[in-house]
Amino acid sequence: MNIIKLRSVWYALSGILVLGSLFCVAVFGLKFGIDFTGGSLLSVRFDHRPTSVEIERAMDGLDVGSVVIQPVGDTDVNIRMKSLDDVQHQEVFGRLQKAFASAKELRFDSIGPAIGAELRAKSVTALIVALIAIGLYIAYSFRGVSGAVQNWKYGIVTLISALHDTIIPIGVFAVLGKQMGLEVDTTFVVAILTVLGYSINDTIVVLDRIRENLRRMSGSFEHIVTESLRQTYVRSINTSMTTLLSLVAIFFFGGMTLRPFALALIIGIVVGTYSSIFIASPILVTWNKLSKKS
Repeated sequence: MNIIKLRSVWYALSGILVLGSLFCVAVFGLKFGIDFTGGSLLSVRFDHRPTSVEIERAMDGLDVGSVVIQPVGDTDVNIRMKSLDDVQHQEVFGRLQKAFASAKELRFDSIGPAIGAELRAKSVTALIVALIAIGLYIAYSFRGVSGAVQNWKYGIVTLISALHDTIIPIGVFAVLGKQMGLEVDTTFVVAILTVLGYSINDTIVVLDRIRENLRRMSGSFEHIVTESLRQTYVRSINTSMTTLLSLVAIFFFGGMTLRPFALALIIGIVVGTYSSIFIASPILVTWNKLSKKS
């Protein structure tokens, strides 16, 4: 398969995925976890899960603010409340144990609203700084490349690829948040940063091969890029498959707490591998052709 000749197909596919993701984020929004919104989260497991009404009845009269009860799996429940201190936490769980003897606490987190807003702002800043740093690093690293493509264009292409790999997982989580209540928290940000590192590494492998081949091969830029992809794409796919096998195992056997993190990594690595092969290099070729025309 000639990846470069079919680049219009990959552009169309990525355009649909990116625009669809942006649309989903705009329409559905993201369901932020308490890391970003503030409040308390109590996860409880029951032998026979009670209904939301029964849980609300057991907590009746407690000063916990607005309560949101979310079933998880077959036996677990996530209960969201206002930010609680240790005394209030023990009072809430004591009520649940009194009403439901099999109640077992799995997790309790409490974060103030100011801290949640600060974490959200810092997470966005971390993503922006990471993207800019990546682009500058690539542009600097490829400063000695042949004149077929200026070094700064490698940085721009890498940034486009990184944005592509960031937007699509966010869009998927917007849909899953709407349909299944899946939340975006600090672990999601960690997953996205990890995906960026993984994706950039894949992209650099391909771009570095292009750089080497520009020095030692003759022929058109498109031909050299095509050969570079042919020499590297099997390695990229094999590496990704090995990583995905581990992540799938974590997703199914790592417990509910790790499942959203593993899912974000799975989506990101699949998208990142795709972009490093089918998006980054074709964009270089298209840009080179447009530069020659102008």
